[in-house]
Amino acid sequence: MIPAQPQQFYIRGVTTEGKTFRPSDWAERLAGAMSSFRPGGSGGGIGACIGYSPYCVPQVIDGVRCVRVSDALRGLEPMAWDFVMNFARDNHLAVVPVGHPDEGA
Repeated sequence: MIPAQPQQFYIRGVTTEGKTFRPSDWAERLAGAMSSFRPGGSGGGIGACIGYSPYCVPQVIDGVRCVRVSDALRGLEPMAWDFVMNFARDNHLAVVPVGHPDEGA
């Protein structure tokens, strides 16, 4: 049996009020804060925190800054998952499953 792929979500940089979320580099900051959460741990060494975690990656979708978050983060570190999801909730940002019709809305 093939294990199911972790579900992916986008946190969209538009508030429920329809305003562009600020600061403009919020997605890079959030993904940077999650950069140490990687498969098999950070691995240590000088380059351990350079680059983004595959579980939390900034992207631009249809001109809107987003962060793609993998549900695998929840299994790796539940507190990191809660941090990311609470960030979205506290800042009134939509969390949309990747592939959902509202993904680019």
